[in-house]
Amino acid sequence: MMWKVKLSFISFMFLVIFSFFFFLISMMKLLKRVGVVAEWEILGLNSCSVSMVLLFDWMSCMFMSLVMLISSLVLFYSGGYMSNDENINRFMYLVLGFVSSMMFMIMSPNLISVLLGWDGLGLVSYALVIYYQSEKSCNAGMLTAMSNRIGDVGILMSIGFMGSMGSWNFTLESEQESFETKEMILSLVIMSSMTKSAQIPFSAWLPAAMAAPTPVSALVHSSTLVTAGVYLLIRFSPFIEMVNKGQISLLLLSSLTMFMAGLGANFETDLKKIIALSTLSQLGVMMFSISLGWSELAFFHLLTHALFKALLFLCAGSVIHSSSDYQDIRMMGGLVNFMPLSVVSMNLANFALCGIPFLAGFYSKDLILENSLMSELNVVCFFLIFLSTGLTASYSFRMVFFTMTGEWNMSSSSKVSDDDEIFTHSMSGLILGSVFGGSLLMWVVFPSPTFICLTIYLKLLTLMVIVLGVFFGYMLNIMSYSDDLSSLKSKYLTYFSSSMWFLPFMSTYSLSVLFLKAGSSFQKSGDVGWFEFYGAQGSYSNFMLVSKWSQMLQDNSVKLYMMMMVLWMFGIMMLEF
Repeated sequence: MMWKVKLSFISFMFLVIFSFFFFLISMMKLLKRVGVVAEWEILGLNSCSVSMVLLFDWMSCMFMSLVMLISSLVLFYSGGYMSNDENINRFMYLVLGFVSSMMFMIMSPNLISVLLGWDGLGLVSYALVIYYQSEKSCNAGMLTAMSNRIGDVGILMSIGFMGSMGSWNFTLESEQESFETKEMILSLVIMSSMTKSAQIPFSAWLPAAMAAPTPVSALVHSSTLVTAGVYLLIRFSPFIEMVNKGQISLLLLSSLTMFMAGLGANFETDLKKIIALSTLSQLGVMMFSISLGWSELAFFHLLTHALFKALLFLCAGSVIHSSSDYQDIRMMGGLVNFMPLSVVSMNLANFALCGIPFLAGFYSKDLILENSLMSELNVVCFFLIFLSTGLTASYSFRMVFFTMTGEWNMSSSSKVSDDDEIFTHSMSGLILGSVFGGSLLMWVVFPSPTFICLTIYLKLLTLMVIVLGVFFGYMLNIMSYSDDLSSLKSKYLTYFSSSMWFLPFMSTYSLSVLFLKAGSSFQKSGDVGWFEFYGAQGSYSNFMLVSKWSQMLQDNSVKLYMMMMVLWMFGIMMLEF
């Protein structure tokens, strides 16, 4: 075995061992309901102590265990997917740095130490998005980095506001602090989490980040970058319960994000972008759950979603890798005859995504929907979340319809098969997680059953919405294949839906025009213009002029004294008149 594959195998074994270790610790902490806090004071600033804090409770240890498990399988998968890359060792180190930043962010209950992991995720994600070094990758990396910088600024400002509370440890809230300060801190944290988890209006960077290699996409969309914002809000859930305004705004924006992503995925043709939009929709479900006060339920859906979403991306990577790097689903078809294992795995992941009983996604997604039926939810958000559930089934069926069934369309591909053992071994572990992970995590996170009292019609509502979504996806595909081109009759609506409500255009326009061009104009007229005239250069000219006059006075010139005498006498005469 070559060194390139050995590095991925060593990383795989290392992360699997640590994943098992942290899972055992999380079970111990969950049974005893205790946690361990390690704190090192770095310096004292006024009455505040700047310290490095690490928190090991059941939630952080369980999430770290899952992140390490998925990262180990993704790294092992990368050994085969990136085997022809000359810089595969650099790629592996970048992914390991990415995972380390996420670990640091998970363990930190202190905003200052959170910022280190938060910025580490942004920096390494930029390096991974531009890994292929094409123009498209560089544009996507710039959009990703600039969008996430907004969240970084929000974290920095919240650190400033939390300084008045005497501590940056957000798990220890101060009862004496004013309501306005807590509201401002929560608003900044919600804005930061929305940028990292790509909620409206910061959603444009998530599909653009698909320019990264597929193993990176599997890691980013399952358990690392986009889940960091959700995890931070779960930790800030006591603040959200105290400030009602944050709940209402987050509820509405998360519902709109779910609907926008589900609608856009039904018109998308890029395989990776369809899965990316499904991630965006599920992130909206998690934010929706947090806004209603169900932080543990959101965490449960975060864990189950990570299992089947990683499997979905690995299957997509296997299809793309075998199909001569095709990503357009219209150029695929009949893959069930050539890649049966990848097709079965993708179908399982799609079923879990839709919430089919009794797969991983069913236990968390169905619980969120049934709890929303019991809560005092407004009609708009109720309509949006169930419509988004139907759209999820629609685009999942559409993806299966185009890629796995029908006739063979890839005439230029000579070898499409499941022969790569590294791919199949990596997917097999996540297949078990997608099937059994939901029930196992349900027993662990919620050991006592929850009683949900609903009528038979409301109980079957979720299943009926899924069935109607599949039917809608089938009819949408029939329209796209019809002879009269009926799908072109609504071309403006199609363009609006497929372009994510023009969010990519608005994001890039505001980034290039409102910020970069405005910064260039400010630099020309300000830094090298008026600021220079009235600033350093202007002060220098004035000082030199005063210095010359002072030098002339010190030279004892008779002409100067005579001129000053004349001026003095002229001034006296003017005063007398």
